[in-house]
Amino acid sequence: MDRSLFLKAISRFFLGVLLLGGLLFLPAGTLGFWQAWLLMAILFIPMFTAGLVLMKRNPELLRKRLSAKENEKEQKTVIALSGLMFLCAFIMAGLSRRFGWMLLPTWVSWVGAGLFLLSYALYAEVLRENTFLSRTIEVQENQKVIDTGLYGIVRHPMYMVTLVLFLSMPLVLGSLISLLVMFLYIPIIAARIKNEEKVLEEGLEGYSHYKKKVKFRLIPFIW
Repeated sequence: MDRSLFLKAISRFFLGVLLLGGLLFLPAGTLGFWQAWLLMAILFIPMFTAGLVLMKRNPELLRKRLSAKENEKEQKTVIALSGLMFLCAFIMAGLSRRFGWMLLPTWVSWVGAGLFLLSYALYAEVLRENTFLSRTIEVQENQKVIDTGLYGIVRHPMYMVTLVLFLSMPLVLGSLISLLVMFLYIPIIAARIKNEEKVLEEGLEGYSHYKKKVKFRLIPFIW
């Protein structure tokens, strides 16, 4: 086992747990925010398990996923806007819990949890299909176009899955205000996709042909 990679992964994991917990429980003013505990459970338990699997079977992919240094100027703006969106969404969910603002019925939280876990499973499938995935936009050495599985349906299945993941989070938290904030992810991810496709067309052989073969970017039969 790569000790430095393990330490980097585990430190990122616990930092994420502490950060999300702070963003939810402090605004809520209580640890009795059961929807927040539900979200943290369905988010971090599979994440920890997937990290262990990648550490054993594909440490290079895990290393790529932990790389957060973005070189594209447009993507730095996208990342900053995404971070601001998450801060607002989680803080508003906590405040909604505290003050009773536009709360959703309990059953919505469980439906949201189901959508979240389904999306997590699809996310794992995307990682299995495309080992060239990283958190930054780049063309890697020996990279090739993937056009099978989910990549035969939409050109960006990872973003399709993350869209459902992110929109299901406020459902789990039972906050309509948080859901409205999360809808801002749609124009944010559209901007990221536009820039990513430009980079891939310029640097990845066969990508232009792939765009003609697979018409839809994110949502089948829509866009």
